[in-house]
Amino acid sequence: MIKDIFYKISRKSLPIILVAIIFSGCSEQNAEKNLTIPLPNKAQLRWQNYERTMFVCIDPATWQGREYDNHSTPLNRITPIALNTDQWCEVAKSWDAGLILFVAKHTGGFCWWQTNSTDYGIKNTPWKKGKGDVLKELSESCNKYGLDLGIYVYPGDETWGAGIGSGGITKDSTKQEGYNKVFRQQLTEVLTNYGAVSEVWFDGSCNINVNDILEKYASDAVILQGPKANLRWVGNESGYAPFSNWYTFNSKDLETGVATAIQSNPFGDVYAPVEIDVPLLKNRGHKWFWAPNTDSLLLSTEQLMDIYYKSAGRGAVLLLNSTPDTTGLIPESHVAAYKAFGNEIKRRFDSPIMKTGGKGNSLELTLSNPTEINHVILQEEIAMGQRVLGFSIEIMDGSKQWKEVFNGTSIGSKRICYFAPVTTEKIRASFTNTKAKPLIANFAVYNVKGVSLEPENRKDQSNFYDGILRKNATDQPDEPAIEIANWDSNTFSDSGWKEMSFDLTKFVQRVGQYEVTFAATDNSKEPGLEFKDWEMEMYGNKKKSTIEFLKESSTFRITRSQQTLDEFPTILRLKIKSQTPESAGNVTIRMLTY
Repeated sequence: MIKDIFYKISRKSLPIILVAIIFSGCSEQNAEKNLTIPLPNKAQLRWQNYERTMFVCIDPATWQGREYDNHSTPLNRITPIALNTDQWCEVAKSWDAGLILFVAKHTGGFCWWQTNSTDYGIKNTPWKKGKGDVLKELSESCNKYGLDLGIYVYPGDETWGAGIGSGGITKDSTKQEGYNKVFRQQLTEVLTNYGAVSEVWFDGSCNINVNDILEKYASDAVILQGPKANLRWVGNESGYAPFSNWYTFNSKDLETGVATAIQSNPFGDVYAPVEIDVPLLKNRGHKWFWAPNTDSLLLSTEQLMDIYYKSAGRGAVLLLNSTPDTTGLIPESHVAAYKAFGNEIKRRFDSPIMKTGGKGNSLELTLSNPTEINHVILQEEIAMGQRVLGFSIEIMDGSKQWKEVFNGTSIGSKRICYFAPVTTEKIRASFTNTKAKPLIANFAVYNVKGVSLEPENRKDQSNFYDGILRKNATDQPDEPAIEIANWDSNTFSDSGWKEMSFDLTKFVQRVGQYEVTFAATDNSKEPGLEFKDWEMEMYGNKKKSTIEFLKESSTFRITRSQQTLDEFPTILRLKIKSQTPESAGNVTIRMLTY
């Protein structure tokens, strides 16, 4: 019935009617291929339509010039005398962000709203004589400027001994029950006292049971990480989504609360799209909080456009950071960077030469005369799910033959296709591999002047072979593997288990995902090793949640979701046993990239 209605309605009324007929959690059954296509709920659909959102990161760490608050700043010095949440909203609007995600509480535990859950917060500073409430002001400004509000409340809290990457678990177990009550109070306050909240961020996941609070007060919000997650972190802070960006994956991975883009599966049974968080201060550096003399780290417009193409342009949502300084304002140099970024997106993509949409296995545009083009934008009706698995962009050449200029896999909410300039009168999008009949909201053609990008060609061409998803397929080569150890027949003197550790500190210098692989010297053989009791020392604690064992390849996948601190080592510890006395090989580490 829904399909019959869908095909008969006009394109002008399509978005409104789709919202009305598609409800949270529903799926469409494709009778031809017997596939169930997971669909976004209302909150996910609203969030994906933002395309761009803005982080606001301010904390006592801002006064310290650090990335993490070390509690060295007396509260009487936290005086952001010029703080103006209207200015934050104006900056967000300058580059068409649809939501502001405010860091209301970071790792140090400082709270920017009025709360009696802690003495470490804005109420105990001189700002507005202790009566100030930044979250309240921001909520009012968002309403004024037509922006949605998202809230980041760190599950941990250094003042309780629940440090970086803890997910809220206190080092002293006798404090756990007390902190659970505090965090539950804080989360309830930010979700109930400041109007609608459209996104909730649990950085590094949340190990405190707050499911009841989220079900009651955040049922219409998207949630990043934790047991109630319906979004996924991409797995890095580089600003890039995978070339093949699938919104679906397996429910068992969703249940972990820490799934990333690497778990994506176009035939998965649950829908949870990918968010790309990246700092503006990332040019030869990486800072989430303002510090003096850091303008050299500002990304240029061209760098931001490269990120835009590979985040929003690959169907993800871009979450770009902003860093108010100690006055409470976003610095003017940053304001200019956001405005230039927004203007460049408009310059390139606000005025297509021609566009269309529709359903079927191909769409064609005929231009009025031979015209130079170098970009195509494709967008699916994502309310009806991600359907296209592979596509090709072709132009009619001078000999009246179709010539391919771009081929890709996923489309989703948006796919920006760039190719070397060509002149043509006809251009065609062919959907060469699909899960169901393609429903294309937008097929638009552009000729963007002054762009000298390298054509975006896949290096492995496809994640598919005869329609079957390749295991652990990546779209572009990872960084080179580095040998960190080796073993031979003398390493394991008997058949017992041997405790081993590998110091990875100097190799794991960036937020992202890494793989440590044990491979036989003769690559045609299995390494002949057994493993057990693996754990990571990371962020100053021992953890199992940051490591995953991939048995088929004798590989450990490590996820670092928190900024690296020099004083914290990164060590892999495990027990190993050799299954054969002839076993020999090497251990390598590499960072996964897209």
